[in-house]
Amino acid sequence: MNTLFNLSETYIYACLIDYFTNSPLYNNLEKGYKHGNMYMSFRSVFQDVRDAMDYLHDHGCLKDRTLKNLEKYVVKDPNLPLLLSRMKEVAKVFLATNSNYEYTNAIMTYLFDFPHGPTPNSQFRPWRSYFDLIIVDARKPLFFAEGTVLRQVNTLTGMLRIGTYTGPHQLCTVYSGGSSDIVCDLLEVKGKDILYIGDHIFGDILKSKKRQGWKTFLVVPELAHELHVWTEQNNLFEELKSLDIFLAELYKHLDSGSNERPDISSIQKRMKKLTHDMDMCYGKMGSLLRCGSRQTLFANQLMRYADLYAASFLNLLYYPFSYLFRAPPVLMPHESTVEHIPKDTDESQLFLANHISCLSISSPQKTSFDPNAD
Repeated sequence: MNTLFNLSETYIYACLIDYFTNSPLYNNLEKGYKHGNMYMSFRSVFQDVRDAMDYLHDHGCLKDRTLKNLEKYVVKDPNLPLLLSRMKEVAKVFLATNSNYEYTNAIMTYLFDFPHGPTPNSQFRPWRSYFDLIIVDARKPLFFAEGTVLRQVNTLTGMLRIGTYTGPHQLCTVYSGGSSDIVCDLLEVKGKDILYIGDHIFGDILKSKKRQGWKTFLVVPELAHELHVWTEQNNLFEELKSLDIFLAELYKHLDSGSNERPDISSIQKRMKKLTHDMDMCYGKMGSLLRCGSRQTLFANQLMRYADLYAASFLNLLYYPFSYLFRAPPVLMPHESTVEHIPKDTDESQLFLANHISCLSISSPQKTSFDPNAD
């Protein structure tokens, strides 16, 4: 799962599998279901759900229902105009969205609908004034490869102008399509100078990093809940770490010539129970980032491709734009097992150092930030 949209998709798929499994009309096979001459594999059921979700996003009523109840579905924050205005004072700001202009204009108009501008004493500004470049119908992740035809948008009608736009960038102009290369050309910047903020690990972060070398900022809304549970239930993780250490101690004095096989069944059972209890603390779907002592695929991708991540990009308000974000040094497994003890250390200090090294587990860290951080 890459975004919150996938939650509903996963739930629908689970409901269908449950229905076909328990229905007397269908025969359960190893890789699917059969009813008369009709066969449905698990893969084909998933693909049907995937196609239905794509149709709903592209041609269905999802966006229409969203626009009819913006207060329910769209989170509005008065800090948004403030942050964008500050960013625009020191850099160029662009918006690239897969949505069409009509939908984008409605959402953005709502988000910037305040009786004042960036500050309470400033004059109101239309949302387009906060951006140097606006691109709709981007069709990410294709946007980060060959892209599509770049056209100008008639902001009065929402219709696209005929032909491919090939001229210089025009302020207050909205474009449709294009590519990430065109963004660099229009803004006259290089890929390494761009910090791209997105909420889709594949369509936004992975592709922009691998194909263009952009610096990336992943927005993970679930992070607030993840941090809350991690703080409240940290005792479960600490017990899991202790069991890992205890398990290692059982094999400490054994080698390839040993015939002894320690009984670890009770430890494995307890570790499995702790992992399940931790997952349930996060909800029925478990943690987005962790399964017991292991990171999820999403977490691994985040660590590899996102330079920064946070629950909201509005956290940038609490840092100067000259701030240098750096991740703490990370030890590889072979490095974390090496003891760096001075030669003149006495035996008592050596014993203490050995004890500490056994209790310390180093895990990879990524730069994330919280508005309450120092």
